[in-house]
Amino acid sequence: MADEALIRKRFKALKASMDERITRLWAGAEAEAIGYGGVLAVARATGLAPNTVKKGRDELRDGAKTDNLVRIRRKGSGGRRHEDVHPELLPTLKKLVDPATRGDPESPLRWTAKSAVVLANELFHSYGIRVSDKTVGKLLKQLGYSLQATKKTVEGKQHPDRNAQFEHINAQAKIAGLQGAPFISVDTKKKELVGNFKNAGTEWQPKDEPELVDVHDFPDDAVGKAIPYGIYDVIANSGFVNVGTDHDTPVFAVTSIETWWKRMGKRRYPDATELFLTADAGGSNGYRSRVWKHEMQRFADRSGLTIHVSHFPPGTSKWNKVEHRLFSFITMNWRGRPLRTYETVVSLIGNTRNEGGLVVKARLDRRHYPIGKKVTDEEMRGIRIERHDFHGDWNYTIRAREAVA
Repeated sequence: MADEALIRKRFKALKASMDERITRLWAGAEAEAIGYGGVLAVARATGLAPNTVKKGRDELRDGAKTDNLVRIRRKGSGGRRHEDVHPELLPTLKKLVDPATRGDPESPLRWTAKSAVVLANELFHSYGIRVSDKTVGKLLKQLGYSLQATKKTVEGKQHPDRNAQFEHINAQAKIAGLQGAPFISVDTKKKELVGNFKNAGTEWQPKDEPELVDVHDFPDDAVGKAIPYGIYDVIANSGFVNVGTDHDTPVFAVTSIETWWKRMGKRRYPDATELFLTADAGGSNGYRSRVWKHEMQRFADRSGLTIHVSHFPPGTSKWNKVEHRLFSFITMNWRGRPLRTYETVVSLIGNTRNEGGLVVKARLDRRHYPIGKKVTDEEMRGIRIERHDFHGDWNYTIRAREAVA
C-alpha cells in the first residue's frame, strides 16, 4: 500500500530522534489519520506491535500531549534481568531440579515433582533469591524443561518402590562420579520405516517447494526398518547410536553397548574397570530377560569390566536420560525430513547437536539378530551375578569370569 510506504519512509527518518513514548504517540497519530485499518497498516510499516500503535492512538484520543513529557527510559534501560542481579540463580535452580552435572552426576533423573511456586519459595528461603513463580517457569524453559514434561509426572498405577529405586539409581550415579567410571543410559528408540515417507514436523524450504513423499506409508513400500539403539554417556554428554536393520533383541542391545565401549567408551575411560548402566524394565534390555543377562556376562568377560546394572521401575521409561538427553534431539534434528535411506538415518543422527554441547556418533549395523534365542538353566547358573540388597531383580552386578570367552 502507498500509505504504508510513506509511513515507513517517515518512520525511518524520525525514529532515531524519538524516544519510546513519542514513537508510540507518533504511530498512534499516523493510525488515526488513516482511519479504519490504520493500526495494522502502521504496525506493518514500522514493525511496531499493533498494541503499541493502538495504545498511542488511544492516548492521543484521551488528550495526551507531547510538550509535558515525564521521564522516559532510554532504549535498553529498565530493570535488570534476574540472572544479572543473581548470577547464581540459574545454577541454583538447575541444582534444585536436576543435580546431574559434568563433574557430579548425583542424579541421572531429569524430572521434578516440584511446581514453579514451590521452587520459587525454595529459592527464597534456602538461598535468599527472590523471584516469582512465572520467572521460575521461564527459566525452566531456558534450561530445557517443557511445561508438559514438568506436569506429566503420573503414569497410572505406580510401583510402591518407584521412588526408592530412583534414589538407588542416584546413589549408583554418585558412586560412578566419585570413581570417574562411565555411567551410561541405554534404550531402543522408536523403530522408523525407511523410505519416501512423511516424517512429522516441519523444516525451512524454498517457498512452494516442499519435499514430495508418498501418500501412504505402506510397510511393503519401505526399504526396511531402522532400529536405533542408543547409548548416552551422562557424564560426557555424548551419545552413540547403533542403527540395526533386523530385530531388536537382547543380543542386538548388548552388541550395541559393546560397540560403544570399543569405539568411544574405552578411549574416554582408558583406566576404567567398572561400568554403571541404567536401562528400562522391559524390551530388549528388560530385567526379566535371561538372554540379556547372558549377553552382559559375555560382554563382561570380553572387556574385563565389572558391570553394574539398574533398571527403571515399570512404567517410568521416560525418566531414562537417553530419552530426553539424546533421542529427543535426534527427533528434532530429522523432523520434516523423509528418511529415504539408511545412510540418511545414520547421517542425521550423527549430525545431531544441541546448545549443551551434545555430540553424537552413529553407525549402521546390518548384521542379523534372530529372535527366539534361549538360555538354559545351566548357562544361567554360569553367570557371575551379584544381586543388590535392594530389589535384586532390578539392580545387580555382573563380573568377568576367570576364563574369558
